Amino acid sequence: MRRWAPRADLRWKFSAAIAAVGALVALALSLVVHNATRASMLDSSRDVQDERVVAALRVYESLGRLPFGAEIDDPALPAPLRDAVAGGERATYVMEEPGQALDVWAAAPLPDGRVLSLRTRFTDRYAVLADLDRALVLGSVAVVLGGTALGVLIGGRLSHRLRRAAAAAGRVAEGDTRVRVRDAIDGRLRDETDELARAVDRMADALQRRLEAERRVTADIAHELRTPVTGLLTAAELLPPGRPTELVRDRAQALRTLVEDVLEVARLDGAAERAELQEVALGEFVARRVRALAPEARLSVEQDAVVATDPRRLERILGNLLANAMRHGRAPVEVVVDGRRLRVRDHGPGFPAELLAEGPSRFRTGSTDRSGGGHGLGLTIAAGQARVLGARLSLRNAEPTGAVAVLWLPPKPPDTAARV
Repeated sequence: MRRWAPRADLRWKFSAAIAAVGALVALALSLVVHNATRASMLDSSRDVQDERVVAALRVYESLGRLPFGAEIDDPALPAPLRDAVAGGERATYVMEEPGQALDVWAAAPLPDGRVLSLRTRFTDRYAVLADLDRALVLGSVAVVLGGTALGVLIGGRLSHRLRRAAAAAGRVAEGDTRVRVRDAIDGRLRDETDELARAVDRMADALQRRLEAERRVTADIAHELRTPVTGLLTAAELLPPGRPTELVRDRAQALRTLVEDVLEVARLDGAAERAELQEVALGEFVARRVRALAPEARLSVEQDAVVATDPRRLERILGNLLANAMRHGRAPVEVVVDGRRLRVRDHGPGFPAELLAEGPSRFRTGSTDRSGGGHGLGLTIAAGQARVLGARLSLRNAEPTGAVAVLWLPPKPPDTAARV
């Protein structure tokens, strides 16, 4: 069973990658700036507080009073600061509580063993640090959003070019040899997409040359066989009546049919065929052909329609589908006309899996029994004639048994068609 896999758009991959990188860079820079600014503010606050305690100490020693809100033996003096001053040196200490401004202490020992200290809350500097953090957050968000927008823009352009390249390559795979991937993506921009398009175009050109060579060889061989096969049929007509003569005539006629089919396939492969359009009442047209080609088939016209198509090519498609159903399937064979849709179904073993997966291919029959009759060109010709008509031929198996061929005639005739 095939597992479903989510489709990841290239532009969103680009956006996510750029946004992630932008977020990491913004986070790293914000942390560096925040920590550097905080360390600078703390050092500055300590220096200011140290200068203040020196000035307070001088005033107290000369005038005997305490300036700047200084205290002697302040009971709230932090124990680490008291221990540091006990050694006879000035010291500073920073107290920071979550969500509050910084409290910076400075203390100096007095000659009598007491401790003179200052405590200042640097509210303004804490506000500056909070403003800096907000600015860093806003800047980081702006970087992420800008990176995302840039990723959408760049990834969208690249994704659009790749989609157009994929669509053009798909048209080439369907047989449109005039399409070039580089033209489809506007190859003025030289990048990896342009290189990929050039490589696909070179591959398509090489395959086209090889297919054209094979087509010419096939057509040449079929042309060369027409004359001896015609002579063989003429000679068979001169044989005396009898069972051996009938067998020779039958095999010679089969060989002639094969040669004509091979020539038709070669012409269809050349993509030079044009449909000659006429207005056709599809239900009546199919009814007459079914009565002539397969009288035992069941015909049902659910909805009639008038279509602009090539009657000769449509008759060829219908005849090949009926012949395939009669030869490789089992009765009853059902033909249904439903608007522009024509369906032919049998009740045999169905189409082989490889035919359904790869489509009709020359010299591969619609039956898993290789001992049966037919040379496998019927469905190939039907598919080729459908392309000339601008129609779509689909093959599938029915439940519980049976093969179904559906021809969808287009609402508009192909551009290469000519009206008669």
